[in-house]
Amino acid sequence: MTGFALPAPGRAPATPAEEQDEEQDEEQDDGQAERLADDDLIDLGAVQKSSAVSDVLDQLDAELVGVAPVKARVREIAALLLVDQVRGRYGLTASRPTLHMCFTGSPGTGKTTVALRMAEILKGLGYLRQGHLVSVTRDDLVGEYVGHTAPKTKAVLKRALGGVLLIDEAYYLYRADSERDYGPEAIEILLQVMEAQRDDLVVILAGYRDRMDSFFASNPGMASRIAHHIDFPDFTVDELVQIAELMAARESHRFSAEACQALREYLERRMAQPRFANARSVRNALDRMRLRQANRLVAAGALIGKDDLIRLEADDILLSRVFGADRNTAGRSVH
Repeated sequence: MTGFALPAPGRAPATPAEEQDEEQDEEQDDGQAERLADDDLIDLGAVQKSSAVSDVLDQLDAELVGVAPVKARVREIAALLLVDQVRGRYGLTASRPTLHMCFTGSPGTGKTTVALRMAEILKGLGYLRQGHLVSVTRDDLVGEYVGHTAPKTKAVLKRALGGVLLIDEAYYLYRADSERDYGPEAIEILLQVMEAQRDDLVVILAGYRDRMDSFFASNPGMASRIAHHIDFPDFTVDELVQIAELMAARESHRFSAEACQALREYLERRMAQPRFANARSVRNALDRMRLRQANRLVAAGALIGKDDLIRLEADDILLSRVFGADRNTAGRSVH
């Protein structure tokens, strides 16, 4: 029992035995599981189900097409944490594993989605208090003048405590060619908090793999604090088609047979052009398809039914500039 408090009105001061009972009640209220005897058996499947981890993993499978290696790694981490939790119930000593991570891959490959589900898993297993996700970039951490960086970085860290902090394109925190850059100050604060608050915060660094490798080479202190490196592969054409169909279904749309063929051709062309961002580019393309569909229906001025509002046709895709864009126009974003 910690602290000091006066007894409630009309209640006698608690005896030592009563105080001990209260402490045990408080521990149970705090969600601490009952201690197991050495010969007790435990149902791991039931423990996993009660922690809601299975639901989160199933949701991740439903949300993300492909990326099988990523899903397998997430399941491995979840299994380790679950087993460590059970070991603790038997009184087996196990230090809290380091959970800071690095996600590498191209834009639009699901890094933010996995970070969000990882936060939910860690909360479900009792490794995080809140399990929320705070996503930031260099601009949220680094100031523009002396004395500006520390307050910005500390404010972000305070907001992220109890959850996961995702730093996208983390390598921009360090600029070797600039002596007056304040990024190193943000890195130093991050390093301190990642160590001192490792029981209350998980930091995930994200970005392109080659640039993250260079960042770690220049910042060995940061590299030594990252326990899990997960690489996110680019999606294949088949996976992107499936992603587009899932996105369309969530918006109560579907592709006609001709539109499906046009969609595949669109994706094959778009993947070979500048600034392609996997699922993110698919989302943007779908928004423009819906725009063309709406324009087509209004321009026709005819009677329409529910199916007309749902169905996306080939023309809604083939009118994209992708089909007429100059392949040699480097640096230009095409849609």
